[in-house]
Amino acid sequence: MKYNFDEVIDRTNYHSVKWDELETTFGAKDALPMWVADMEFRSPKPVIEAIKKAAEHGIYGYTSRPDSYYQAIIDWMERRHHWKLKKNWLAFSPGVVPALSFIIRAFTQAGDKVVVQPPVYYPFFKVIENNGCHVVNNPLKLSNKKYFMDWEDLEKKVDDPRVRLLILCSPHNPVGRVWQKEELIILGEICLKHNIIVVSDEIHADILFEGHKHIPFATISPAFAHNSITCTAPSKTFNLAGLQTSTIIIPNKKYYKIYKNILDSLALDENNVFGLVALEAAYRYGEEWLEQLLPYLNENLEFLMKYFRERIPKIKVIKPEGTYLIWLDCRQLGLNTRDLNNFMIKKARVALDDGYWFGTEGKGFMRINIACPRSFLEEGLKRIEKAVNSM
Repeated sequence: MKYNFDEVIDRTNYHSVKWDELETTFGAKDALPMWVADMEFRSPKPVIEAIKKAAEHGIYGYTSRPDSYYQAIIDWMERRHHWKLKKNWLAFSPGVVPALSFIIRAFTQAGDKVVVQPPVYYPFFKVIENNGCHVVNNPLKLSNKKYFMDWEDLEKKVDDPRVRLLILCSPHNPVGRVWQKEELIILGEICLKHNIIVVSDEIHADILFEGHKHIPFATISPAFAHNSITCTAPSKTFNLAGLQTSTIIIPNKKYYKIYKNILDSLALDENNVFGLVALEAAYRYGEEWLEQLLPYLNENLEFLMKYFRERIPKIKVIKPEGTYLIWLDCRQLGLNTRDLNNFMIKKARVALDDGYWFGTEGKGFMRINIACPRSFLEEGLKRIEKAVNSM
């Protein structure tokens, strides 16, 4: 069927963080929300129908995971990413961030250290610190509007016996890099050398722009698979974040058992009934929707890049290779962190993610979400243009 991504859908008063918490977060009800990483699009029709069928059944008791649930995950990963999974590698989590919390609890002790690569998805910092560990920053390097890993700095940082884990963001949020195989090999070898487990957050793996291919970290070699835990979900791909159903892939039997023990100890190893049927329906029947979504997102990206280039040249776009989140370099506006945030909210009336949230390396940057109807995106850009021109 043909999906209409130009449709503008009213999301107010539907318990949306993105829409209904504008005043709480930004102090502005009238700002256009372009911040939280969910889409302004309805999920695929087969997903909606599967949830309706489950709702109409009328009994919402404890759920078990059928073989078809696991097979849907296995088939999707092989079809989209050429990764042949085994059922006994697949564990559950009510979200990727909760999974990171479980993993840190399971594989570290208080005072241990976890490496991240900022500017990076800001919940990483909180989940590390909240579980009694210390953040070790291995900042990405920006060169010619593209970010790269800093191997020399990483080698120095991991030469510390208290460093236990490295959280890899792949594709990277917010800078949009889709890491190449050669980059992942270098990273993986460094971590193997220093006995550091790679926790690979691959939740954005299905959202790729033309010419780019996601490589699951664990597919590179058996050694990397044995030394890694991969976190994924249909939530970003099919706009299902509120159903809190994620898959944690752990080929290492010892690591799998340790993770499962933590999950069991917290009594969190059961699916939400709607999340379960939504995942299976999305992976089985949602591909047609995704194949229509990706060109639309690519057109949105081209529209945004042209708009900034021609009409707001002081703001530079870091062109993403994946995700629907765009990293904007606003440093030429000459505003400090607080003034830049106030400028976007009070002058432009657009709610963006403040770059500083992603680490000090994000100062002077903002993150904008383009998973929205073109008219919505255009309105946001017009507001920014008008504000910049009034400076």
